[in-house]
Amino acid sequence: MKEEKSSDLHVGGQAVIEGVMIRSPHTVSTAVRRPDGEIVVKNEKFVSLTQRSKLLGKPLIRGLVSFVEMLVISIKTLNYSAEIAMEDEGGTKPPEEKLKSNFLKSVYMAFTFIFALALGFGIFFFLPLWFSHVLGVRKEALAFNLIAGCARVTLFIVYVWIISKFGEFKKIFQYHGAEHKSIYAYESGKELTVENVKGFSTRHPRCGTSFILIVVVFAILVYSVSDTLYYLITGVPPTLPQRMLIHFTLLPLVAGSGFELLRFSGKTQHRKIIRAFSAPGLWIQSITTREPNEAQMEVALIALKNALSGAEPSVTTCTENASKLVG
Repeated sequence: MKEEKSSDLHVGGQAVIEGVMIRSPHTVSTAVRRPDGEIVVKNEKFVSLTQRSKLLGKPLIRGLVSFVEMLVISIKTLNYSAEIAMEDEGGTKPPEEKLKSNFLKSVYMAFTFIFALALGFGIFFFLPLWFSHVLGVRKEALAFNLIAGCARVTLFIVYVWIISKFGEFKKIFQYHGAEHKSIYAYESGKELTVENVKGFSTRHPRCGTSFILIVVVFAILVYSVSDTLYYLITGVPPTLPQRMLIHFTLLPLVAGSGFELLRFSGKTQHRKIIRAFSAPGLWIQSITTREPNEAQMEVALIALKNALSGAEPSVTTCTENASKLVG
């Protein structure tokens, strides 16, 4: 494969269980290390709706579409990585037991996702609004949403700090760091080798962690304006259920705007004001990323090289030092 020497081709990704997923404009590649040490690579063709439709590719709209697409891809790749990472090493289970096991895993992952989504909505959306309401900040829209925003940031930091203490999440955070390092190496035009990747940071300005913080900050502004308009029109401040409905309705606008701001900040890191704006997100990445080992960096490189190569849809396996065989 002819490696890119610039960041003209935009790539992103995420850590998965025992691996990394990298997405380029036309390919999604997921590399996962099995219990026996082999690395399974799954390549899928993917063209965003923002590239297929001029309307969906417009600013703000493309942010929401990309967010939903990335959420769907994330769930699929997490489920896939869990299946690969939990495979029995020697393939000793009979076919009927494997089928039953895979079914139970799918059911478990589905319920886990639904529970996590409901819990996340309750903790990060409803709880901050309820907290601000309990404090009695009802008329001052900016103060209300500022308190709610600070509560969201605090809850998010506490949440990621707590899960970072669990062993399995520590490993996922290492793969998160490996993903960032490999993308940095690519964007810097370096040859994609483990040795070159080692020298780069585990913190990247276009990370989803930064996206969450940008969304929270922008939400304070948008929701303050919406609450003020409601008060001016009706003469009374919105009740808690009304605030929830209004804020939830405006969530697509907030998410789309957050995507545009994240995209802009990723392209303009040379400006001091942008670096200052990105600093809080990079700081939180000190919790959500860990320094990876060479084996983890190798997995990230395999995913990246496959995504950049535009590999045809396939599922392949490779052994140790496999990153030297790709490209």
